[in-house]
Amino acid sequence: MPGKRSIDRRTLLLRSGLAVTAMGTALAAVPAQASATDSRRVEAPHIYDTGNWQARPPREPITLLNHPPTYIVVHHTVEPGNTDDYSLDRAFAISRSIQNFHMDSNGWIDTGQQFTISRGGYITEGRHRSLEALTGGTQHVLGANVANHNSEVIGIENEGLYMEVDVPQTLWDSLVSLVAYIASQYNISPEMIRGHRDFNSTACPGDVLYARLPELRQAVADRLGVSFREPGSTPLLRPGDRSEDVLLAQRRLRAHGYDVPAHGVFDQATREAVAAFAASNGLAQPTCQACAHTEERGYLGRDVWELLTPR
Repeated sequence: MPGKRSIDRRTLLLRSGLAVTAMGTALAAVPAQASATDSRRVEAPHIYDTGNWQARPPREPITLLNHPPTYIVVHHTVEPGNTDDYSLDRAFAISRSIQNFHMDSNGWIDTGQQFTISRGGYITEGRHRSLEALTGGTQHVLGANVANHNSEVIGIENEGLYMEVDVPQTLWDSLVSLVAYIASQYNISPEMIRGHRDFNSTACPGDVLYARLPELRQAVADRLGVSFREPGSTPLLRPGDRSEDVLLAQRRLRAHGYDVPAHGVFDQATREAVAAFAASNGLAQPTCQACAHTEERGYLGRDVWELLTPR
């Protein structure tokens, strides 16, 4: 195994974004407050490159963007579930499986995400040249893991399904290490560590892992020696939900001409209306390894809320 490298943490450059309230109102995010007084060093975790796991060559040249990503986005793979095989061989096998799915089923040029973490905590490079770009710290590989935002994000797939169970400690420790290293290399504030559902109408990265993102942001901030402000959140509405947010969404759908009841229950009629509204506004069904499942069509997340919100 190659030796690990250490890097100096550079002063974090803060970026602005959008926070969306539970009522779907877009607000300008308050800039995070970073401290430059602590010059801690962030150690690079070991990352197995595409050659290590015998990746297929990409179909087309990889696009290197001449700017760093704005967001670090956390995903879960969903398929094939939560294995007890924590071996390195398993990590390589899941990387090949994801690449085959993305290239053969989705028709993409290569793996969609930039990095993958196995349940055993092994980190692998996803899309070719992602490790090269991360090591340089000035360029960003254009991936395919967050619809309509791929030029802004660097995506990490975490092996497993985390709707009801927690991630293994081995995976969590590697996730903290990798995200801290990425944040340091690209000068990304911990505020900009997000889940896939913060951008698209998907359950990814699972209810349990998503609920741990504040913990992840804080753990990364501690390693970097900075402070930050927690970002705003948006409710993800799913079939079967009953809430005031569902009622609000139904009223806004009705205002857009959709014939749905206004009773606060996310029923089949509401699901079909949400899917139709999203499609009519050019929102593609989520298409990462974790989220290309038809049962997620009709979820109402941040991207739909922003379109439903009166201007």
